[in-house]
Amino acid sequence: MKYYILFNPLAGSGSCKSKMDALTIDGSDCVYYDVTDGGYGELLKELDTDDKIVICGGDGTINRFLRGIGDMEIKNDILYFAAGSGNDFAHDIGAEPSGKPILMNDYIKNLPWVTVKGKSYRFINGIGLGIDGYCCHEVNRVRRQENKKGNYAVIALKGLFKYFTPVNAMVTVDGETRSYKRTWMALTMKGKYFGGGMKVAPDQDRSSGEGEVTALVAHDLSRLRILILFVSIFKGNHTKYTKYVTINKGHEIKVEFDRPTHLQIDGETISEVTSYTVTAKKRHLFNAEFGIKV
Repeated sequence: MKYYILFNPLAGSGSCKSKMDALTIDGSDCVYYDVTDGGYGELLKELDTDDKIVICGGDGTINRFLRGIGDMEIKNDILYFAAGSGNDFAHDIGAEPSGKPILMNDYIKNLPWVTVKGKSYRFINGIGLGIDGYCCHEVNRVRRQENKKGNYAVIALKGLFKYFTPVNAMVTVDGETRSYKRTWMALTMKGKYFGGGMKVAPDQDRSSGEGEVTALVAHDLSRLRILILFVSIFKGNHTKYTKYVTINKGHEIKVEFDRPTHLQIDGETISEVTSYTVTAKKRHLFNAEFGIKV
């Protein structure tokens, strides 16, 4: 048996490698694999049935892995060692950063898909058009181009005060469409957290058998009001501003903006996006008494 350690050297603002010193695998051979090199599908095909994969990094590292394997059937144990900056997935499931690796096979089953620009991707935390996409784009740009730690909160403040301009939006949840003006963000969440611990969807339950996702729209807000609301997201208190925050749950979500913005998918960004569609399926639960799926 071998452990394949899939690590992202950029995760944790470049500290991923040092955090791996706390990762102990006793009595087994370890093979280290830089996730920025890709090729996950071929890697999975080469594994023996008792080999295990450890994803070492943050939410973006998980996203890269999910993109790499597509809809491949996973037969090996997939473990996760949280070594990123935000660790929203780890936060959501109550796992300690740099703690004991956790088995995540159940968490990556029946994940929702987002379709954008003709391509489909699974996501484990959430996606967003608007100020959230702008922030993730700027954080990634600072890390890659300036080799600095991108601070989400600082970048968000700059965007709210000056650099991001709200848009008009059409949002459809399970066939019901509503229009919104001065839309700052339109999110679809599988988990509760985004942006490194901001509790944007406090009532979302990723383990629900219904498989629903949360669609959140922040709209009709001046720059001062969106600043107040944005600060309240850290503790999940923004949901009380029902005049400006619309929250629905559903299985089919479509978002359309009247001008292009950045889209973030688990922190990884796509530029010049005007629309996305999310499909979330109800999880099939096995009824042992009757031997059927329900």
